[in-house]
Amino acid sequence: MTPNIETFIGCESSYEEAKIVLFGAPFDSTTSFRPGARFGSAAMRHESFGLETYSPYQDKDLTDCAVFDSGDLELCFGSAEAALADIEARAEEILADGKLPLLMGGEHLVTLGSVRAVCKRYPDLHVIHFDAHADLRDDYLGARLSHACVIRRCHDLLGDGRIHQFCIRSGEREEFRFAKAHTDLHPFSFEGLEQVVRELEKSQAPVYFTIDLDCLDPAAFPGTGTPEAGGVTFPQLLEAIRLVSRTRVVAADVNELAPMLDPSGVSTAAACKVLRELLLALSK
Repeated sequence: MTPNIETFIGCESSYEEAKIVLFGAPFDSTTSFRPGARFGSAAMRHESFGLETYSPYQDKDLTDCAVFDSGDLELCFGSAEAALADIEARAEEILADGKLPLLMGGEHLVTLGSVRAVCKRYPDLHVIHFDAHADLRDDYLGARLSHACVIRRCHDLLGDGRIHQFCIRSGEREEFRFAKAHTDLHPFSFEGLEQVVRELEKSQAPVYFTIDLDCLDPAAFPGTGTPEAGGVTFPQLLEAIRLVSRTRVVAADVNELAPMLDPSGVSTAAACKVLRELLLALSK
C-alpha cells in the first residue's frame, strides 16, 4: 500500500537523481480577462495520464528521463509580490542543487519569480518568449506586477537585446514601440527563430524559455484567459520547442492554461502534450 501522490506522467524520479524539477505555481490574481489559470498545473498532472510517456515526434520516452515533480507551491493569492518571492525561492533551491527548474503556471506573471532567481545565477541570461501578447506594459490599471507587464519587468532585470519574442499579435501601440526599441520582436509567427537559435548556440548564452500557451490559435487552444485569434498551430509550436532546445536552456515554464474555460478538455490535453515534448527536448 502506497500513498496516492499524483505527478505528471513519467516524472517519478527521486529529487537526488533528477536533472529537471517540475514545480507548480497556481496563481492568477492579476489576470486581466478570464481567471482560472491557477487550476492549470493540477489539471495538467491529472489529465497527463491520458498521454503516453513515449513521443513519436522525438523518439524519446519520459521513463528514460530523470524528472522530479515537486508539486504545487502554496501561494498567497492576495499578494503578487509574496507569491513571486515564494516562486523565486523554489527556483533558487533547484538551481543551487544543479538542476533545471521547470515551472507550471498559473498566469504569466509567475515567470517573473523564476527569472529573478535565474538571472542572479546567470547575469548574461537571455529570454525566449512565445506568446500572443507582448506583455510589455509598464503598468496595467496602475499595477506594475501583472501578467500584462511580466516581460517589461523581465526587461527591467536584463536590459536591451536579451529578450526574443515570437508569435506576438496583441498589445498596446506603446508596447510595440517599446519592443521595436528594446526587445527582439518577431510578430505573428516563429519567423527568425532559427537565426536566434544559431546565435545563442554559438555564444552558449544561458536561456530562459517561457511558453504562454495562448501563442497557439484558439481553434487549437481555447482554454486560456485571453484567447487571441491568428495563432500558430500545434505542430508549429512543437517544432519551435525542439529548435529552442538546441540552445543552453537553464530554466523554463509553461503557463496560462485555464482548464475550466474549455469543458471539452482539448486545451488541457494540448498543454500536457506541450509539457511532455518540452521535458523530452530538454532532457539531453
